[in-house]
Parts: sequence; structure tokens; C-alpha cells
Amino acid sequence: MSPRVAIIPARGGSKGLPGKNLRELAGRPLIAHTIAAAIESEAFGRIVVTSEDEAILEVARKFDAEVLLRPTELATDEASSLDVLSHALRTIESEAEAQAADRQYALLQPTSPLRTGIHIRDAIALMAQIDAKSLVSVTESPHPPHKSLVVDAQGHAQPLFEWADLTRPRQQLPKTFHPNGAIYLGEIAGYLRDQNLFAAPLGLYEMDAACSIDIDVEQDLVEAQRRLTGG
Repeated sequence: MSPRVAIIPARGGSKGLPGKNLRELAGRPLIAHTIAAAIESEAFGRIVVTSEDEAILEVARKFDAEVLLRPTELATDEASSLDVLSHALRTIESEAEAQAADRQYALLQPTSPLRTGIHIRDAIALMAQIDAKSLVSVTESPHPPHKSLVVDAQGHAQPLFEWADLTRPRQQLPKTFHPNGAIYLGEIAGYLRDQNLFAAPLGLYEMDAACSIDIDVEQDLVEAQRRLTGG
């Protein structure tokens, strides 16, 4: 059995899209797509859904994931995803069979339904290939931050980096990336020690924009449905 564990955090409440983790997408609940991707990857010894919501936990069981009841204090709008991950990993690591220094985790958010098992496998392989301590999935930033402006205390605009960047051709600026929320990989012991998803050396696994949809509002669900069904 693989020493790697997948953690899928799924809170019951959501302001932007109420009940989103159980909303139907291409014939099954949103969370089921992430469980299926984790199973498809064949990379995990355990796949654990953490939630305070019994309806979510019941769906997770139906789709062959383990479940972990999350404390209510970790199910509020103010609760940190870092604390949720810590609770899940500490619970898992307290179990007798889970004592191995090289164990790794994957944090897979259910709001990324177009992330597949192949994406997960490739990300894990890349992390090993470049000998990274952690890895995050990203997509290329459509707008270079080098052309961004900030306002100082006097109300004057300043470049985020250098004045010359504002007029420099985009092709002369370095490519930049932002996390798309689909995959976070790391070492369990290191995370529990430092509480950091971005441990150096950090690897980046690039995904295209089409697969990087993050479900937050109704229109995101409509777009994901269109991409999954071709309709």
C-alpha cells in the first residue's frame, strides 16, 4: 500500500454557491469528481474526505472514500484550510500503521473537478523528478504582475516592481504563475512541523486554464458542466 494519503476538505457551508460540494455536475455530486480522480491516479494508500456535514460524508462513503468528521470550530468561514489539513494529518498520523518519516500528502480541493488522475500522477512524478519538498499546481498568469500598480500612502501610483516594466513588451517579461487550487503535495512530517503548503524547494506543476476551473459561483458550475459534457 502506498504511504501517500489524499486529503479532500469539503465544508458544508458556502456563501458563493450554497451546498456546492453536493451540487450535481455531469451526473454526480461535485465532490465525487475529486474522489474519482484520486482513485484513478492509483497513487494513494488512503483517500480521506474531511467534513462537518453528514450529507457530504455519506456521499464520500458512497464513492469509496474514507471519512473524517471535522470539529465544528474548523467548519466556519474563519477556519483556516491549514488548520483543517493539520487536523486531518494529525488524526491519520496518530494511527499505528501510519508511522513513516517519508510519508506524503496530497491536498485535493473538491472545487477543481477537471483535475484528473493523470494530472495527479504527473504532479507526483514531477515532484520526485526535481527532488522538491512540496509542489503546487498552477496556471500561467494572464496579466503579468510586473505591469501592476499600487497606491502609496500619499495616494500616488507606484509600479509593483520597476517603472520600466510598465512599458516593457510582455514578451520580455518572465512568465509568472498562480496556484489554481487543484493539487498541493508535500511531506506530512514537514507540514505538521511548519504548517506551510509551500515548503522549499517548491515545484510547480502547470495545468492549462481549461482544466483549472475553480467552482466558486454558479457560472463556474455551468462552465465546468459544458467542458465535461461538451454541451
